[in-house]
Amino acid sequence: MKPLTLFVLLIFLGATTWVLTWSPLTVRKFQETYYRAIGPFLKSGSNIEKFSREFVREVEHSENLQRKLEAIQADYGELKIIEGRFRELERENLQLNQALGFQKGTTFDVKAAKVIKRQPSTWWDTLTINRGEKDDLGTQLTVLAEGGLVGRVDQAFEDAANVLLLTDESCQVSVYIEGSPEKGILSGDPGDYGTTPLLRLRYLSRNAALQQGMKVFTTGLGGIFPPDIQVGTIAETIPGSYESEALVKPSVDLQNLAVVFVLAGDQTAVEEKEAEE
Repeated sequence: MKPLTLFVLLIFLGATTWVLTWSPLTVRKFQETYYRAIGPFLKSGSNIEKFSREFVREVEHSENLQRKLEAIQADYGELKIIEGRFRELERENLQLNQALGFQKGTTFDVKAAKVIKRQPSTWWDTLTINRGEKDDLGTQLTVLAEGGLVGRVDQAFEDAANVLLLTDESCQVSVYIEGSPEKGILSGDPGDYGTTPLLRLRYLSRNAALQQGMKVFTTGLGGIFPPDIQVGTIAETIPGSYESEALVKPSVDLQNLAVVFVLAGDQTAVEEKEAEE
């Protein structure tokens, strides 16, 4: 055995023998001194243990709250989807009711069609509907909506067709102004970007006496559009040296078209039949 180890062992044995010689009173005093010395450490340890338990409970509570929050967010997302679908169905139902009312009230033989495609770059020029040649649709047929004239069928395919809108510059309509002897040719006008374009009415007399709000109707000349279909209302008169012009606000909300009506090809036969009845 090493000398240092033997020395430490002798000291330990000596200390143990010395402690055993203490009286009970001395042992109690030593114990009191010992507990007073380590008391603060024991108290600190207890506080640390308590804090640790509370921290663990708080973490578990936070995790539960996080799970509940995630579940609420998921439910909220589903409710927003349901609400969006409900609003869409409500809007479609309103449009269909309006379309049904128009179809019942019109004197024309029409076929309802849904707008299925519209490009931002040609928003005011054309749109695509879900009826075509299989529904006996051909080119040049008149297209209506609630309020009046929309345009005409420009191209017909098997199950779809492109409609040329009134607001396109190439769509020209012979019209007259209610309460006035004035007649002219109406065509689309590009207008300013981002705004609903107005229609330009040309070839009016130099001193045309027009007022804002006067209604504009088709004359039926040209054989494309039937007569007496409302096109719009006078928005502004532009005097000229030899002839006047006017800007016309379309009577149909061309910005939000969802359902349109295509007139049957032979409206003359329909009108004759109604006259006989």
